[in-house]
Amino acid sequence: MTYYKTSHQVNFGKRIIPLKMVEHMSFEDWEEFIEEWIDIKKTEYIEGERFGGAGDKGRDVVGYVTDKNKPNYIWDCYQCKHYENALIPTQVYKEFGKILFHTFKSEYPRPRKFYFVSPKGCGTSLSKLLQNPSELKDALKKNWLKYCENDITTVAIKLEGEFLKWIDNFDFSIFSKIHTKNIINEHKNHPNHLIRFGGGLPEREKLDISTIPNDIHSSEIIYVNELLLAYSSESTEIYKNAQEITSKEVYKNHFARARISFHHAEQLRNFSRDSLPIDTFEDFQNEILNGIIDIVEDSHSNNFIKVKEAEKEARKIIISSNPLKDVSIINDRSGVCHQLVNDKKIKWT
Repeated sequence: MTYYKTSHQVNFGKRIIPLKMVEHMSFEDWEEFIEEWIDIKKTEYIEGERFGGAGDKGRDVVGYVTDKNKPNYIWDCYQCKHYENALIPTQVYKEFGKILFHTFKSEYPRPRKFYFVSPKGCGTSLSKLLQNPSELKDALKKNWLKYCENDITTVAIKLEGEFLKWIDNFDFSIFSKIHTKNIINEHKNHPNHLIRFGGGLPEREKLDISTIPNDIHSSEIIYVNELLLAYSSESTEIYKNAQEITSKEVYKNHFARARISFHHAEQLRNFSRDSLPIDTFEDFQNEILNGIIDIVEDSHSNNFIKVKEAEKEARKIIISSNPLKDVSIINDRSGVCHQLVNDKKIKWT
């Protein structure tokens, strides 16, 4: 079977699946990726923390189940490894050793669970040891001299005395592994997922304007008051609340459109927060701000004209680089004008 070629294929080639993309991450990116994954596991952890590098004492990324500032806090350890092949025991014996030694020295509590996370996962031999805690303990003790004794601290750590008793009594069932595909699947809920792996934005739900409440919400007070002042600057009347403009058709209609556009922009803000890095929507707002600021700062015969000119200009702005360009609509652009007022970045009066 043959297929038509698309411009996307010519420009970008065949898409690489995330499971393959993580194999080409740097070690630092891999740790950051795991840290992001921990950050979204809100039902399991109250906080995540990335140590990494020298002096981490065997902790790369951790998830705190309870307050880390209290004694005997509960935590899980995620040991990040990034090699070309699946992990084998000789590559990680010292990681077991670090946890055993530093918990023995009471530098931190024993973790509830200790997971190896690696793009290629754990090989057969390591997986078998992780499934059999007693065999893992025996294998570690047999290989201690070669892989652990001189690789945990700057001084040799002998397998003897109280430390040996500690190891013999240690619960080796805490050591386990996590499949990379499961991590990637859960990471889809992180705002950075699309930036890391692409794949396009999810569909944006159409705003049902009938759900916009008639009553002005407290979060709308600033831009609503500014609009009332703008209407008053053209009218011979002073409007102090939205009910007072119902008899003036032009203001009533504009106010209704302004609220609809504001709520569209708020919906876009929430959409961006759930799907993209935190500054993406702020960048979108700044594009609008930079496009209308001269109009806002210019003199006008009244401030209602200023509002309409700024809205008109905002609707004409072409946003070419921000990811939200693919899901934004005209109402979002004029709505951002009122968000900017609400955020006290501009004023109509």
